[in-house]
Amino acid sequence: MSSESSKKRKPKVIRSDGAPAEGKRNRSDPEQEGKYYSEEAEVDLRDPGRDYELYKYTCQELQRLMAEIQDLKSRGGKDAAVEIEDRRILSCVHFMTLKKLNRLAHIRLKKGRDQTHEAKQKVDAYHLQLQNLLYEVMHLQKEITKCLEFKSKHEEIDLVSVEEFYEEAPPDISKAEITMGDPHQQTLARLDWELEQRKRLAEKYRESLSNKEKILKEIEVKKEYLSSLQPRLNSIMQASLPVQEYLFMPYDQAHKQYETARHLPPPLYVLFVQATAYGQACDKTLSVAIEGSVEEAKALFKPHEESQDDESDSDAEEEQTTKRRRPTLGVQLDDKRKEMLKRHPLSVMLDLKCKDDSVLHLTFYYLMNLNIMTVKARVTTATELITPISAGDLLSPDSVLSCLYPGDHGKKTPNPANQYQFDKVGILTLRDYVLDLGHPYLWVQKLGGLHFPKEQPQHTVIADHLLSSSHMETTMKLLKTRVQSRLALHKQFASLEHGIVPVTSDCHYLFPAKVVSRLVKWVTIAHEDYVDLHFTKEIVEAGLAGDTNLYYMALVERGTAKLQAAVVLNPGYSSIPPIFQLCLNWKGEKTNSNDDNIRAMEGEVNVCYKELCGPRPGHQLLTNQLQRLCVLLDVYLETEIHDDSVEGPKEFPQEKMCLRLFRGPSRMKPFKYNHPQGFFSHR
Repeated sequence: MSSESSKKRKPKVIRSDGAPAEGKRNRSDPEQEGKYYSEEAEVDLRDPGRDYELYKYTCQELQRLMAEIQDLKSRGGKDAAVEIEDRRILSCVHFMTLKKLNRLAHIRLKKGRDQTHEAKQKVDAYHLQLQNLLYEVMHLQKEITKCLEFKSKHEEIDLVSVEEFYEEAPPDISKAEITMGDPHQQTLARLDWELEQRKRLAEKYRESLSNKEKILKEIEVKKEYLSSLQPRLNSIMQASLPVQEYLFMPYDQAHKQYETARHLPPPLYVLFVQATAYGQACDKTLSVAIEGSVEEAKALFKPHEESQDDESDSDAEEEQTTKRRRPTLGVQLDDKRKEMLKRHPLSVMLDLKCKDDSVLHLTFYYLMNLNIMTVKARVTTATELITPISAGDLLSPDSVLSCLYPGDHGKKTPNPANQYQFDKVGILTLRDYVLDLGHPYLWVQKLGGLHFPKEQPQHTVIADHLLSSSHMETTMKLLKTRVQSRLALHKQFASLEHGIVPVTSDCHYLFPAKVVSRLVKWVTIAHEDYVDLHFTKEIVEAGLAGDTNLYYMALVERGTAKLQAAVVLNPGYSSIPPIFQLCLNWKGEKTNSNDDNIRAMEGEVNVCYKELCGPRPGHQLLTNQLQRLCVLLDVYLETEIHDDSVEGPKEFPQEKMCLRLFRGPSRMKPFKYNHPQGFFSHR
């Protein structure tokens, strides 16, 4: 009964979805509106908040009814079924309410999505319109920029200034009354004036061309005359050769030298010109000559295409005769090194004559790929010299010019760019090739006008005549001084090896008449042997024992006393004095570290060397120092206190006159010789 009554209570609902239902409803009359129910219309009328409260209330009621039905079922009873049925009906009603609320929520969600979609479409439409407008703005800006950047052809023409235009242009072109206030008309008038000027210049150009043709014809006529004159001049020159030889005027030889000099590379050409000029102005004995193959030098300047054709022809002939094998990597590197170190076919020879008729022969070469100059030296004398053993390195080509300027040993390339070139072909240093190529001294580069900055490598260095001329005179004087000092040492070493200290008559006053100590040994030693000596550590640590110096060992004896002297001879002798380090073997070993008098003896020889230089240029300095060393050993031994407990005469009787034997707590001895009084005193 309850189910039938509930069915009777359910209202009949006619549902319609979508727009067609609304259309029908809109087209219906007022009577039909009362017969249909639309939930979509109801959604607009209902408050979502109240629906939410209704939803909560309905859920609570359902929970309560379910709890009561559960309680009634658990208790049981006669009236429980009726009560349960009533509560079940109420629950169904609440379920219907929930369904309706669910439908309303879906309808609201659908409407919200539709509204969002419509708003999004509007935003997209507005955005598209904005993009179109931005594109139009950009296009208009580009067009404006093109218009602003437009350059007319007349802007490339360098027109005369406005002031010159009104001063020079005729009135029919300038039209000052019109163009002064109108820039456009003014520009047109200036262009007309430019055209008029160019027409006039074109007419002058045609006249100049006609004059040029006339002058060229005259030049051709004169060339023919000169070409016919050349054979006559040659015959006259040949006829005058005996006269030139008789009068010592080798004009023909000089002319040939100048013709050959045209094929010299720039650095050698600068050297040739400056050396010739110096010889003519300052040193008539200086001889300058050019050696080498002129034909090979000319071949270096042949066009590249001809050389390629010659190479292709030779390669074709070789392929026809025999098969060529591909060279190995080592052979390729050797070929690249040879090409890298290739010298120019021509070289410059300088013969520098000294006062004693000795000659220094210098041969200058130019390494084309390295862009540096090298030199080989050779010394010849008027009479044949007997070479002492210790003088073997004095005149050797490898060391005779070493350190002509301080620090310039000529063992490495002065061009910083060469190191990058060496890395490509596997060359570590140029030191291994200087014997064959010559030494690349810095002064050689300056004589050739080459200057290499040290900051960064430069592959192109231009030869400078001014640089060469500024160093020519100084270098030539240094070269002469070097040869004379080496020859003087060469002669002195011959006497020293025989135990004779040669003292010239000009220097006798520097020493007493009687010197008992004598030199018994003078030999050359290697740099490594000098460094290993225990009494030379101070000189080595001070950096005064370089590998470019020459080293010698002198032994002075008197009785049982033996004085060893290790000598460092700088290549710049005699402007740079030798350095002596002493070791006395007598009653033990005495050096400057354990005997102040030995240190004083070293000071007399090394510090007071100016007293021993003698007359200029001071080539007697070394022998005077050795003689002074013998005198100092005499003073040292004669002033020693004799032990009275030892019977017999003194080993070293006092023969030198001394004002005072000792001074100060260190018992310093009088080593200073006073001339002409002939006594020794303290400094």
